[in-house]
Amino acid sequence: MSGYNVFARFYDELTANIDYKTRAEYFHEIIGRFKSTSGNILLDLACGTGSISEQMARLGYDVIGVDYSQEMLGIAIEKKFESGLPIQYLCQDMRNIDMFGTVDVTLCALDSINHLSSANDVKKVFERVHLFAEPDGLFIFDVNTPYKHRRILANNTFTYETDGVYCVWENSLNPDTDEVSMNLEFFVPDENGLYSRSTERFSEKAYPSELIEKLLTECGFEILAVYGDDTFAPPTDTSQRIIYAARTIK
Repeated sequence: MSGYNVFARFYDELTANIDYKTRAEYFHEIIGRFKSTSGNILLDLACGTGSISEQMARLGYDVIGVDYSQEMLGIAIEKKFESGLPIQYLCQDMRNIDMFGTVDVTLCALDSINHLSSANDVKKVFERVHLFAEPDGLFIFDVNTPYKHRRILANNTFTYETDGVYCVWENSLNPDTDEVSMNLEFFVPDENGLYSRSTERFSEKAYPSELIEKLLTECGFEILAVYGDDTFAPPTDTSQRIIYAARTIK
């Protein structure tokens, strides 16, 4: 699982196309459909630079953000100082989260589950989420689909250019495991027009929906809904993202 040490510096700049406000409102609506607990504590698991955490806090949740990368959390904390929102951030591996108490909603967005390299690791995360969830607590997360890995990410190369960085993103697909190895090369100009180069490597693995649902059930969750591509419709064979909503059974 990558710590996003280099990527953290450029993450917000290269993901500026993501409408975090709209995504947060989408998750807020899912929570409104299924939430039965009276509490409002929300765990943002693999929170990254805190963009979703900030938006969920603005929607009235008491947010705890957890991420493995100190560099990503450093940026999240800078945002917190600027916004003044009362978000608590913890540096933890999501396979071994250790909360001070229980939470009402756990949210894990932007394909963070795909960064786990094995089904065993996915199960570890589900078990820890269940352990620290309130009875009837919600677990909402999204994953990139095998279709996206095979047809969209695949062995393709993408380039991104902003005022601050030029990025070459190269993918390599293992068709036997649906795992995509990703190599990112960052070129950053200085005041003289010269470029410095840095590299980040990580991988994402797509898990079939049957396996995800099996692991959720084994770990004590009731599956409430399965949506495709940030909608409230069922996923299709060409959905690139699947969103799961589950309830803790204790």
